[in-house]
Amino acid sequence: MRLTLIHPAMGRRVGQRYLRSWQMESLPAALLAGLTPPGVEVRFYDDRMEAIPFDEPTDLVALSVETYTARRAYQIASDYRARGVPVVMGGFHATLCPEEVGRYAEAVVVGEAEGIWPELIDDFRHGRLQPRYQGAPRPGLLELPFDRSLFAGKHYLPIALVEAGRGCRFRCDFCAVQGFFGGRHQQRPVEDVVRELRTLGHARLIFFVDDNFGADRPAALELLRAIAPLRLRWVTQIAIDAAHDEAFVAALAEAGCRGVLIGLESLDADALRQMNKGFNTMRGGFGPALAQLRRHRIPVYATFVFGYDGDTAASFDNALAFAIEQRFYIAAFNHLVPFPGTPLYQRLQQEQRLLFDQWWLDPHYRYNLAPFQPRQLTPEALRTHCVATRRRFYSAGSILRRGLAASNRPDLFMLRNFLPINLMHRLEIGQRDHHPLGDAGWRGELLPV
Repeated sequence: MRLTLIHPAMGRRVGQRYLRSWQMESLPAALLAGLTPPGVEVRFYDDRMEAIPFDEPTDLVALSVETYTARRAYQIASDYRARGVPVVMGGFHATLCPEEVGRYAEAVVVGEAEGIWPELIDDFRHGRLQPRYQGAPRPGLLELPFDRSLFAGKHYLPIALVEAGRGCRFRCDFCAVQGFFGGRHQQRPVEDVVRELRTLGHARLIFFVDDNFGADRPAALELLRAIAPLRLRWVTQIAIDAAHDEAFVAALAEAGCRGVLIGLESLDADALRQMNKGFNTMRGGFGPALAQLRRHRIPVYATFVFGYDGDTAASFDNALAFAIEQRFYIAAFNHLVPFPGTPLYQRLQQEQRLLFDQWWLDPHYRYNLAPFQPRQLTPEALRTHCVATRRRFYSAGSILRRGLAASNRPDLFMLRNFLPINLMHRLEIGQRDHHPLGDAGWRGELLPV
């Protein structure tokens, strides 16, 4: 049996290269390859950085689908299905919108693939492939068999992705993670993570892709103590509550943490409450937590979202001033995105404020367009303010000012990469704007099952 794994791009402009900052390893593909039983020939193609050989003989194709990549995934699936090759889809979007995804695939995996993938392969081999497979509600994360041999020769960013845990206990109203994991968090066994890290000694930087590395603080501390002797350099994502814990922040620094992504989202307490993220205001708010990270010389990648009911043009100016004042290593200034299956999407739908029936499939939708009607701003004003704020944050003066901060140069590696990383984000501001969902040059037809 021949199995082809595909990582779909978000979309593609005709004649232009895919954005470099979006070219990181595909952990879903590596996990599926590792879960695939013996006797199956596995090939992997990454649509973001190489042409897919649609005419290469294969028996089954599998794609992991996110909301932003759904349109392109359906194009790829249609190209294979037009050639008589059946397609399986899974991932976040398949779990949030299984009926939609099922229109373009012979089988849909809902939930996590561990425990169900070998059964699906066996069913296919025996001619009894089912239209839907339901993953276990809490699959064990023991000895996850990531097969990184798939990544050879792909020229990804020099960042090795590792999963230490899954899910998040917070229920932010805009976040699709809660819809997928149901507010649950699971931690991988420490010994499994350490074993995997020992195989990645060549990596210049490791990214723990956990949605919230500090979701289970005692388990995270156990892991930090175990990896400290490895002398690795790594980054991750945490919620702001963990940054108030001085012992935890000190353990992060001691274990080699060189950066954390934190969703600050808004400086407005009412907006934070509306998004069910009032915990961002705990214990004095952002100031004490960010000061603690600076004391331990841990750079911060801060994210902000705009479009909540109280947001005005002044909200962007305030966020920008705060981001520069706090000397963030990098920052994102994005408009609110209503993902299907989230409380935000349901609320905007009930209020009849959605501007597209399904923005992720609409051929007129482009990256950066606000797919809903804000209260205080027009959708276009929301877009232009986001883009302008990014340009101002990545201006030469801002980069210089932030680059002088001691917290942004905890070691030579982070100092050396500060300017290239900031320049890459600066360059991509225009490239991201109005980026299509799906391949703009695709001339096929979506083929429903």
